[in-house]
Amino acid sequence: MFFWGTLVNGLCIILGTIIGKWLKGIPEGMRTTVMHGIGLSVMILGLQMGLKSENFLIVIISLVVGAVLGEAWALDDKLNKLGNWLESKLGHGEKGSISEGFVTATLIFLIGAMAIIGALDSGIRGNHDVLYTKAIIDGFTSIILTTTLGIGVIFSAIPVMIYQGTIALFATQINLFVPQELLDQFIIEMTAVGGVMIFAIGLNLTGLAKIKVANLLPGIIVTALAVGAIFIYHQFI
Repeated sequence: MFFWGTLVNGLCIILGTIIGKWLKGIPEGMRTTVMHGIGLSVMILGLQMGLKSENFLIVIISLVVGAVLGEAWALDDKLNKLGNWLESKLGHGEKGSISEGFVTATLIFLIGAMAIIGALDSGIRGNHDVLYTKAIIDGFTSIILTTTLGIGVIFSAIPVMIYQGTIALFATQINLFVPQELLDQFIIEMTAVGGVMIFAIGLNLTGLAKIKVANLLPGIIVTALAVGAIFIYHQFI
């Protein structure tokens, strides 16, 4: 079943959040230090991903145009409003926890090569190994995020399953109309663009910056368009 890997991923996030909520008694200093450790690790992961680009001009253009579109559409504000709405319904006095937890966890779990490559692999080959690995990572990360950011982390499982499930469903048919060479090139540049966003998330987690990473998300679409345009150009020129 093409959706199985995504389902396991979502369940691991939910389980991790429940465990993290139970471990809420972890000392503040320990939670802060652990969060800084995760932030630094996320930064290194993002750096490794960002350096995989074969045409860094695509990365720059994608992020710049994506940032313009994201600011124009106020994506970060909309995500925060959604989190605040969830908080008003379910927060029970934990002001800010659901909004911040939902937005931060959603960005961490969605941005990156593993989500896309894993979902594509699930759809194209029916192989869920990448998403199983991602599920384990996300599960442990959700434990730590919940101890610091609150129960809002659990709601990130919803966009994760929708996003990865949609890609997996699309991937069951993608090889019928997208050349393998184009798909491979997109994954490479998508990894790099996502890596820069992951690095920014790491900065936010360490407290070194407050970057509206959600406003960079349209860069993913720009990457697809740029890679497609270059591929077509080389085919006909």
